[in-house]
Amino acid sequence: MEKVKDFSIKGKISVNELVKQMGKSGGFTSKILADCVDLLEGMIKDKKCFRILSFPACIIATGTRGIIRDFVKEKWFDALITTCGTLDHDLARSFRNYYHGSFDVSDAELHKRNIHRIGNVFVPKSSYGLIIEEKMKEILGEIYKEKKEFSSYEIAWEIGKRLKEDSILYWCYKNRIPVFIPGITDGAVGYQIWLFSQDKEFKVNVLEDEKYLSDLIWNSEKLGALIIGGGISKHHTIWHAQFKGGLDYAVYITTAVEWDGSLSGARTREAISWGKIKERANHLNLDADATLALPIIFSALKERLK
Repeated sequence: MEKVKDFSIKGKISVNELVKQMGKSGGFTSKILADCVDLLEGMIKDKKCFRILSFPACIIATGTRGIIRDFVKEKWFDALITTCGTLDHDLARSFRNYYHGSFDVSDAELHKRNIHRIGNVFVPKSSYGLIIEEKMKEILGEIYKEKKEFSSYEIAWEIGKRLKEDSILYWCYKNRIPVFIPGITDGAVGYQIWLFSQDKEFKVNVLEDEKYLSDLIWNSEKLGALIIGGGISKHHTIWHAQFKGGLDYAVYITTAVEWDGSLSGARTREAISWGKIKERANHLNLDADATLALPIIFSALKERLK
């Protein structure tokens, strides 16, 4: 057995050195986080592995957007699976600001002031719905001249082509990393697409997304995924993985519980019972807020993979 070692932080140390000490501490979530960094390092270095990043939209309303962007910029992942809200926030924040807020506030008062709340982030109405409506009308009008039917990953690239370098979608477009949005109509961008289709022969072909994702997975030798949160993006990732025999690498980061039977709280071991993660896979569950864990994980990986 390996003995538990105390933290010893003397002067300045790098995030990677701190994570290494977490791995030696033997204790609780910090030890698991350090193990997750080791697992992800191995997954990224495995050239035979097709790597998927799955996440919900809420974290894109925070500064964690920059971590997801840099994951893509560094080409550590080969595909993203997310929700329509990711398109919403990434597009909106390329042109408008979101603001620091509070969990403890009168939401009725915010509503009167035309401010939306996402946890402790405040989003003025002009920074969300209005700017998305304006920009999507422009984008859809331009791409409609080229063709009348797009997959969701093609729409994501078309949006990214027109955004700044601080956005996730820009780097997905530049690096040709597909963004799959199985729930494309569940958000402001999706609603604008639907509105546009009311007087135009414009369609989103989600079956084309399914075909491309299936082809990518079937043509891979190994599969790995960093899965943040739950919902449709998590399920879509592990659903497709089962047809290739399951994930070879898997890291779940969640704050949800498993005792209510929810997918968001389901642990990796449950996915093994479905064949969505292989029995011999390298897999870990990290019970943590992604906005806390991801900056630490990214910083440690950045130092190791440079």
